[in-house]
Amino acid sequence: MKTLRGIDPTKVKRILIIKLRGIGDVVLSTIVLEPLKKTFPNASIDFLTENPGKKYLEFIDEIDEIIIFNRKSTSARFIQLFEVRKKRYDVIIDLFSNPATALITFFSAANFRIGFPYRGRKYAYNVFGPEERSSYHAADLHLELLRNAGLEINKKKLQFKLSAEDLAFAEQFIKANDLADSNIVCLLPSGGWQSKRIPPGKFIEIADTLKSKYKCKILIAWGPGDKEDALEISRNVVESIIAPNTTISQLSAIISKSKIVIANDSGPMHIAVAAGVPTLSIHGPTNPILQGAYGSNNETINYEELHCINCNLLECPYNQECFRDLPVERIMNKIENLIVNNNLKVDHA
Repeated sequence: MKTLRGIDPTKVKRILIIKLRGIGDVVLSTIVLEPLKKTFPNASIDFLTENPGKKYLEFIDEIDEIIIFNRKSTSARFIQLFEVRKKRYDVIIDLFSNPATALITFFSAANFRIGFPYRGRKYAYNVFGPEERSSYHAADLHLELLRNAGLEINKKKLQFKLSAEDLAFAEQFIKANDLADSNIVCLLPSGGWQSKRIPPGKFIEIADTLKSKYKCKILIAWGPGDKEDALEISRNVVESIIAPNTTISQLSAIISKSKIVIANDSGPMHIAVAAGVPTLSIHGPTNPILQGAYGSNNETINYEELHCINCNLLECPYNQECFRDLPVERIMNKIENLIVNNNLKVDHA
């Protein structure tokens, strides 16, 4: 197996990172940018992703070009193989490692082709990450791939960068809703899977308990498919504020203005973490050890004694007891940990 350890950094001119799928997956993959830039400061770094990821990545300084993965047709994807090959990358890091991205990596003819040795895809790579995923948080799994390639990891940081326009949008929203200098607790009722979505009633219970204990403002932020849940929470939480319809970058900017974020396993949850907002992620079907709010300044929770916890099912076959029956006292204990561990100044009610 090849390794990048000891290679002359000046010989690496072009690097391509590949990460497809949802916004949360892309956010977690940005953890590789800092060690790559430190090791190869003169190399250009491109990123192959899908449209949702582009909206998050486009202002990050370490990325030179964003390439959109072409799903339109077999012929279009075949053309993209040649387009990637023409760029003559020295290093390709395939963080996704599915059949399509493995083929892109192999056909690139890059000297260093880094990916995971999954069945039917190992042929594409000459530097391998761990074969077993279940021992690592998704972000750490990406770093482990770099370690196997011989890179030194000194920092573990998700990248987050917004445009001046998006920041101005968030600041105007904060000002218009009299939220400046407030203790904003942002609730994020979002999630791609039905089973991952915390029922609105649970968010209402959390919000009411928070308001009874702390002087805080409840902000409800939402994205596509979340509006009905967000409206139900807003109608039932006194003096709560609901965010307007936004782009993903505007939503990210609003999230970044919060003091605490409470969310289920979702892309916006990972954005909150990347933005440096102390975050509590609440889990049902997914494992918080693998997909939870990343980093020691954040917290995770699930109803760990439930028989079906971490089921990984897209649809709940029961009644989402993993959320409905999770004692709010346990959630409040986690929020208290966030406040203490991050030295947040939040007055009691």
